[in-house]
Amino acid sequence: MKDTEPAPLGGEVCFESWDFASLAPAHERDPEWNARRLAARRRLSTLGKALAARVRKASDLDLEVRTSIHNPHAFNGGRVRRLWAYLTRSKAEKRRLRKVLGAELAKDLDSAYRNAYLCLAIEPTRLEVSLRIHPDAWYDGKNLENRIQSEGIEGLLEELRLLDGFVLRLSDWKGEWPCGEGMPRERLEDFLRFWKVGEQGLVIDRRWPVPERGPALEAACTPQAPRQLLDELERLVPLFRYAVWSGESDFLFSGGSSS
Repeated sequence: MKDTEPAPLGGEVCFESWDFASLAPAHERDPEWNARRLAARRRLSTLGKALAARVRKASDLDLEVRTSIHNPHAFNGGRVRRLWAYLTRSKAEKRRLRKVLGAELAKDLDSAYRNAYLCLAIEPTRLEVSLRIHPDAWYDGKNLENRIQSEGIEGLLEELRLLDGFVLRLSDWKGEWPCGEGMPRERLEDFLRFWKVGEQGLVIDRRWPVPERGPALEAACTPQAPRQLLDELERLVPLFRYAVWSGESDFLFSGGSSS
């Protein structure tokens, strides 16, 4: 993680080497490491809330913050390999979307992965920020697909060209499409030929390797690391607003409105 200018966090947050170690194969199933993972989860929650407050102050976008579970459980196959904080549409926006979708389609909307979300994650050997549209968040995927069909590819391409350092992925593929100023139109067209809404997840992420020891681990445990993560995650907010269904980006059933 490189140094950046300080950004307000509402309290200092630093990762610790134990945060990464608690997710390693040797400890991912061990309940005795739950306390370490809980501490990491709380750090991620603090960062997620800091971003939500920052975005709320800068605009009218309200985001709900949740975190993943930190203990081995049937839900995670009895092992904790990854912890994350994720920011989804607010409860008020969910209510609005329910009215658009109808009761039957919207019955599982409270499940976080059924909503597009911004994500801040820690794994044994890396940190990550991302925007994710799960296959089951089909209405957000369909909203983006319909917007592209209505307005053309240029709007999405412009957003992705602002994201140097990030890559565009299909969640179940190994391939990647680098974003940034030099992203060719043809590369995005290539991605869109493969992406199938409701079948494949869409991911835009940036990752930093964090080895078990050495300078990179030490850098990840400084105050600059969470500041940079927040700054990088905030760079995804305009794309979130462009792609995800909302009153300002309504391309699901209405034919489109980006006012």
